[in-house]
Amino acid sequence: MMSPWLQHLPVVPIVAPLIAAAVILFFAERSRAVRVAIAGASMLAQFAAALVLLALTTDLFPDVWRQGVGVYAIGAWQAPFGIVLVVDRLTGLMLILTSVVGLAAFFNSLAYWDRVGPHFHTLFQLLLMGVNGAFLTGDLFNLFVFFEVLLAASYGLLLHGSSTQRVKIGLHYIVVNLVGSLLFLIGVSLIYGVTGSLNIADLPAQAAALRGKERALFDAATSILGVAFLIKAGVWPLNFWLVGTYAAASAPVAAAFAVLTKVGVYVLIRLGSLNQGADVLASIEGSAMLRPDLFGGGMFYLGVLTMGFGIFGMLAAQQLARLVGYSVIVSSGLMLTVLGLNIPALMAPALFYLVGSVLATAAFFMLSGMTERVWRSPAPPAAAAAPTAEPVVPEHYVPFGVRRAPVLPAQDDEVGVAIPATMAFLGIMFAFCVLLVTGSPPLSGFIAKFALLSAAIEAAQGAPWATAVWTLVAVTLATGLASLIALTRIGMRLFWSATGRNTPRLRVLEAGPVAVLVLLCIGLTVAAGPVMEFLDAAAASLREPQVYIETVLGGRVAP
Repeated sequence: MMSPWLQHLPVVPIVAPLIAAAVILFFAERSRAVRVAIAGASMLAQFAAALVLLALTTDLFPDVWRQGVGVYAIGAWQAPFGIVLVVDRLTGLMLILTSVVGLAAFFNSLAYWDRVGPHFHTLFQLLLMGVNGAFLTGDLFNLFVFFEVLLAASYGLLLHGSSTQRVKIGLHYIVVNLVGSLLFLIGVSLIYGVTGSLNIADLPAQAAALRGKERALFDAATSILGVAFLIKAGVWPLNFWLVGTYAAASAPVAAAFAVLTKVGVYVLIRLGSLNQGADVLASIEGSAMLRPDLFGGGMFYLGVLTMGFGIFGMLAAQQLARLVGYSVIVSSGLMLTVLGLNIPALMAPALFYLVGSVLATAAFFMLSGMTERVWRSPAPPAAAAAPTAEPVVPEHYVPFGVRRAPVLPAQDDEVGVAIPATMAFLGIMFAFCVLLVTGSPPLSGFIAKFALLSAAIEAAQGAPWATAVWTLVAVTLATGLASLIALTRIGMRLFWSATGRNTPRLRVLEAGPVAVLVLLCIGLTVAAGPVMEFLDAAAASLREPQVYIETVLGGRVAP
């Protein structure tokens, strides 16, 4: 018998940030210590809940949930009529990844960024609530609700510490995501109109009963829904907003945004997996309900084009933050390419790559915020007294790889203890991030790419999709080479050029999270065997979703 606190644990990652966001609003900005304490308690609660939920999906606790799948029925209303939260291995993985990146961004923001504008911690908690809810929800309507919550919070966080550049980029970001939300709502409405259900586990069986015009309408709705998810995932040509947005955001916000594109990828994986291998779907012929090969083989080609776009973007980027933004696009493109190939052996290495890339890019975004200060000219006393004044960098002090128009406010009121050997720390962290992002040995990025490419080559032996696999191999190697060239070039200008360079004062609060994320990536390298075993189990459950469907529906299968 499951204990009551374990029974209600799946709702904690949603309720904890919601309550914290509301309580923080009762305290004025001058009560910063109380606001930070409340936000910190919420972050720790989310991390602890995600850790326990992840453990419950493993073989360590076989008697708690049925084969690692747990269902929480809101109000005790069973699916498909009620709202349910569902936890399996993939959900647990994404929850712990979100909580780790969220904790790192939270502590990094305490050095300065949470004080340059109002309601930072409230918005940050709402962002995490939306992301956690999107991973946990078991129906499309609440997926839409949680998407809107995280997007609304991201609008405010992007504009936090406002500047001209942030306002301009923020308007583009808002318009694009409003269009995506409109498509999402249209797709969900059409699906509900023809099936009478929005439960993710129930939809495949409902779709099987559709014929004629209803079937055509359902297929159109899923295509519209797919476009909305591709916008969220940052696929080419729908990702023109991404790089500028991530580069304009403050360092901790950009680090948190590293998870957002993976929400779209997660939804595509989830909805695609439910249409494969389930006995209930054996009679469905030609079903187009968000298979991994969405739009026929279009997912593969969209992924390849996205990776190609990322290659050219990285080679052309002249700012470190923009280059890291293009690496986010590359990682999303690689995931979409793997989904398009639909080769079972590739899923576990792809998930390993997803985890490592999110941790690495989050660390890199925070590192880019610190490296910018290397080239900032000292501000005069009057400018230093204005907390929102933008520093001026002389024209001859702006090297290749540094922003032409800095958006960071003066940071003379940073808190915390300054770390020694600042330039040595920045250089070491930069080198580790380069190895992780480029997939160079011996760190986790190399292990993920090596496992992915070796599995792809092995699966392509004598197979009709061999050409597509070799295309994946070529593009993956090209992205690694392009990112290595681009990052090495920027690194030389940042750390080897002596003209106009300053030695900034870094605080433990902002440097520590970067070091922790890098250490976690090193830990992934050391523990690659056990991690890959868990991911193999997660991939196997995605290939055989009968347990997921039957657990969510309580053994009921729609006629």
